Amino acid sequence: MTTPIDVLIPAIEKDLGTLPHVIDAVRKFVKHPIREIIIVAPRKQRILDLCYNKRCRFVDEDTVLPITKKDIHYQSKTWDRSGWLYQQLLKLSGDTICTSKYYLVIDADTMLIRPHVFKVGDKTVFYCRNWSQSEYFKTYTKLMGRNRSARSSFVTHYMLFERSKVKQLKQAIESRHNRSWYSAIIRSMNKSKQFAFSEFETYGNFLYASAPGTMILRPARNKSLNMSGPQISPSKMSSLTKSYRSISFHKRKGYLKSYKLASK
Repeated sequence: MTTPIDVLIPAIEKDLGTLPHVIDAVRKFVKHPIREIIIVAPRKQRILDLCYNKRCRFVDEDTVLPITKKDIHYQSKTWDRSGWLYQQLLKLSGDTICTSKYYLVIDADTMLIRPHVFKVGDKTVFYCRNWSQSEYFKTYTKLMGRNRSARSSFVTHYMLFERSKVKQLKQAIESRHNRSWYSAIIRSMNKSKQFAFSEFETYGNFLYASAPGTMILRPARNKSLNMSGPQISPSKMSSLTKSYRSISFHKRKGYLKSYKLASK
């Protein structure tokens, strides 16, 4: 593949068990020239050491936006999703962090296990699933003033973003809400819900609404594993690669109640 890309991975110290494996898998399985891998994270020595050892560029998460995680109050008595939301805003800031025309975002707990291509000619490949959280679309409607347009879900833990399209999305949000794009997102969410915004659903549906012909949708085939790190035997990994494209190391079991999307 000739399209060069950057890779952006938001992370925190708790991700250090999986992050080295995520980086190695990106280098092995992403079939594009990678200009640089950028880790956006708190300035902690262990993270700085990892970036040095893995030849990644470190970006202090507190320098990316006018707000930091401390300014986000998205929690209840039983959960705190402030950091989770902040990481989504960092992903949507890739247009200012990265320099390549395209940047791949991947979660720090998700490891590719098969080769991936994200550009086929002039079209971008999106890996999709058939279920999502209904609140994601309620927020999208408030944010964009229209319902979602795609029948599949774009929430699959990694996505190729085009910097100019991300800028267009943020400009559309700002012109509609007359405020910064990130404050508009925060204000459009129902913060009593644990899953109320998705950067992947928002960007994917924004593109699909205007240019579905430029998108190739493929089944994600992601496997969520209820474990903290990739202690997987070669035989188990071989078995996984026959059925899945990626694996995610989720310590918590699954998600809250979700709903199925209409099949394509």
